[in-house]
Amino acid sequence: HKTIAAVTGAVERLRFNSAVAQIYELARALSSGLQATSGANAPDEGLKFAIREAAETLVRLAAPMVPHLAEECWEILGNQGLVAEQAWPEADQALLTEDTVTIAVQVNGKRRGELTIARDAAKEDIEAAALALDAVARAVEGRDIRKIVVVPQRIVNVVA
Repeated sequence: HKTIAAVTGAVERLRFNSAVAQIYELARALSSGLQATSGANAPDEGLKFAIREAAETLVRLAAPMVPHLAEECWEILGNQGLVAEQAWPEADQALLTEDTVTIAVQVNGKRRGELTIARDAAKEDIEAAALALDAVARAVEGRDIRKIVVVPQRIVNVVA
């Protein structure tokens, strides 16, 4: 759904190179997923449905840029009619929001690492997670922590 939103936005702004780059990224992800489920790792029905939906979405997104190839892929997928007659895919806004965020962690202004934490984590939880990082512990080792500055969803700076 992030790809659908990105391609839609790029096409609306007439940034076709960006749209094609997003389509390539989806194609690579789909290819990796197919390779991971080939052979002994047969996918279950839910995964098969997700792969098919991703393939159809990929074809519908690529249709304005490569119409002949998209029509052939649409037919190979077993669909009736033309892909050009299909509706443009709609991104589900609920799926575009990330539940986690990656925050940079600094000690005295020098980047020492990053941490991935829940988007709505409390300031105390963010501070505790930052101090638990090995690189931060080594950088602070033996010194008193004077202040911890937390900018939610952006950065943590430990002043020692």
